Amino acid sequence: MTPAARVQSAIDILDAVIAAVRREGASADRIAAEWLKTRRFIGSKDRRAIRDLVWQAIRTCGEVPVSGRAAMLCLAADDPVLAALFDGSNYGPAAAAGGEPVASAGVAPAWLERQLLASGVDAAAGASMLDRAPLDLRANTLKSNRDALAALLPVTAETTQSPNALRLPGGTPAETWPEFEQGLFEVQDTGSQLACAALAVKPGEAVVDLCAGGGGKTLALAAAMENRGRLLACDIDRARLSRLPQRAARAGALAETRLLDPGREGEALADWQAIADAVLVDAPCSGTGTWRRGPEARWRLTPQALQRYARTQAAVLRLGAGLVRPGGRLTFVVCSLLDAEGTDVVNAFLAEVLGWRVARQDVGAGTPRGPGLRVSPWDDGTDGFFFATLERL
Repeated sequence: MTPAARVQSAIDILDAVIAAVRREGASADRIAAEWLKTRRFIGSKDRRAIRDLVWQAIRTCGEVPVSGRAAMLCLAADDPVLAALFDGSNYGPAAAAGGEPVASAGVAPAWLERQLLASGVDAAAGASMLDRAPLDLRANTLKSNRDALAALLPVTAETTQSPNALRLPGGTPAETWPEFEQGLFEVQDTGSQLACAALAVKPGEAVVDLCAGGGGKTLALAAAMENRGRLLACDIDRARLSRLPQRAARAGALAETRLLDPGREGEALADWQAIADAVLVDAPCSGTGTWRRGPEARWRLTPQALQRYARTQAAVLRLGAGLVRPGGRLTFVVCSLLDAEGTDVVNAFLAEVLGWRVARQDVGAGTPRGPGLRVSPWDDGTDGFFFATLERL
């Protein structure tokens, strides 16, 4: 495949990604995988080059491009070698014409850039949110520890701020290794590990992971509890929650699961009202802190969706608070760097619900942000998270 043909292939994939964004369709990862799957004649080297072009264009364009060609022309504006490939050769893109659409470079759509700036995220910090992410592991202390795990791995790993974390280059196929099948580690970003550490669970406690999803944080909590006490993992998503039992079995972790009916969560948790020592509220959010892993997500977010997330976060925070006993604690977490989903939600709760105070958090990383801490790609080398731990008086 010629270099020009690679560019045209990337344009074709980008066209499909842009169409999916507009109709809330499949992710860029899935679209690229399906596109390449139907073209088995493309070699592995060409596939990597095409994917690199696609993701470079996605990371570069702030607004949703009008087309894949406009996105690639934006990339070519600062790359003379790439620009020269718009030459009209066989299987390559047509020569660039004056006046045709060229996508604009930027961190995000304009309205979202304003939200980021108001949340203390300037252009330089925003650019770091679009870098390629590393792969972090959490050593499963139910079966091993960080040093012992590092000695077993087939590659050299770095340590991070989390005491159980090891860092590998992005794209490392860690989940294919025997150490993963043996349950010696889970793939979990350091920022996520630190958010779990903020709750400071102890063996013997009664703990609830209210929005457990597939259970990544549940497994971290089980390890910190040393499988002593009671740990309940809840979610309204049956498909995601159904993955937890198998993951827990591999990790040797003990946790109950409970599927909740949307709108009736309080009824399903009536037996846990005001008895939990600790509750983790990993609330649904926009995921702005995870753009390094899915950069096209910033094209999908709308102001209306952001408002819906904030309302949901306020609701689940109140739900989780009702489960905490007097003297207990709650950690509210979002993988977002927008104040509308972090400090604003917690401050509103504290203003409206009596009997709570902000607890001290010291997890070895992060920057104070309102009532909580923020960990970020630019300061901490992690995905972006906001978390705040509150104590019930």
